[in-house]
Amino acid sequence: MVSVLAFARKSLVRFVFGAALLSLAACTTGPILPGAGPATGGSGTVNVALLVPGGSGQASDELLARSLQNAARLAMAELNGVTINLKVYNTAGQPAQAQAMALQAADEGAQVILGPVFAQEANAAGVGVAGRGLNVLSFSNNPDIAGGNVFVLGQTFENTATRLARYAVRNGKSRIMIVHDSNTAGELGRAAIARGVAAAGGSVVAVGAYEFSQNGVVAAAPGIVASARSTTADAVFLTADTAGALPLITQLLRDNGLDTEATRLIGLTRWDIPAATVALPGVQGGWFALPDPALYSQYQSRYQAAYGEAPHPISGLAYDGIAAIGALAKRGQSGALAASALTQGAGFVGVNGIFRLRSDGTNERGLAVAQVRNSQVVVIDPAPRSFGGAGF
Repeated sequence: MVSVLAFARKSLVRFVFGAALLSLAACTTGPILPGAGPATGGSGTVNVALLVPGGSGQASDELLARSLQNAARLAMAELNGVTINLKVYNTAGQPAQAQAMALQAADEGAQVILGPVFAQEANAAGVGVAGRGLNVLSFSNNPDIAGGNVFVLGQTFENTATRLARYAVRNGKSRIMIVHDSNTAGELGRAAIARGVAAAGGSVVAVGAYEFSQNGVVAAAPGIVASARSTTADAVFLTADTAGALPLITQLLRDNGLDTEATRLIGLTRWDIPAATVALPGVQGGWFALPDPALYSQYQSRYQAAYGEAPHPISGLAYDGIAAIGALAKRGQSGALAASALTQGAGFVGVNGIFRLRSDGTNERGLAVAQVRNSQVVVIDPAPRSFGGAGF
């Protein structure tokens, strides 16, 4: 049994999923790949400010900053018919500096801001340039800071929960117990799962929680299993992540007698990052959602070839942003980067699948459902390849 419960370094306001998401391009009637289809107008140059967490003094932030820059430049090299003038600004992961850098970027002619990573930074940057007519495409996945001129590109709890709940209900797992960490992230996850289950036509038959500590998980596990049995839940939907309670809670549920074939474990977070997670006994048979793994593998290969190292798991968001900006700008229309253009219903597509931005600043991503089988990730329901042209 896992003996140590690791704690995530970043607080919730700096939280982003480790899922590397999709590179993308815009379309008029349906998603298209970067460079596909004719240009619809003049191109010119688009001034893009990229806000990254460099300068914090933390090695992890410097690695992330470098990977985001590399991914953005890879996207720029693959654009057709549009020139991106990219200028990078270091925020040190601090809201005040992020706002100052956003304002400096506006003064220096930026037409759109890509980044920053952490939620409070993105909020501060958005507030700073709200009066300047600039949209902020942040790398955060926190919907609390979305809206107005701030969009989140990261995979949200709501999107993931809804995708998994719909798959579960379609496949006979409609009586769902939610099990969450007793902290802010856990409560947000619990609420997202509840909404997703309701939207899918399922029922939340029980809710269990545990103190976010090793002792808390150990103490709560027997009661969670008893509740799952007494309510005849046919799935347990967990908010835990690999940096926190996931290794321990999944093992303890099994150790306390939960039949995970009859009562399927479902994860709100990525169970394949880091890759060693899928070898844990407790996660075997469980379901989770992720962008199309075959398409992301193509991105990894191209990045590795260009830079001689693997990309950071969220670096694909920078590629996404640049490719979307370029594809919209390629139309040559006034207001190409306005909210109405960013939120066009057909969405964007790239090496990791489809997504579209919502008018409330959140996003919807086309995700695959995967199962852990024999320490391998197996896609059991592929990611959709289009939104069918429908709006919101």
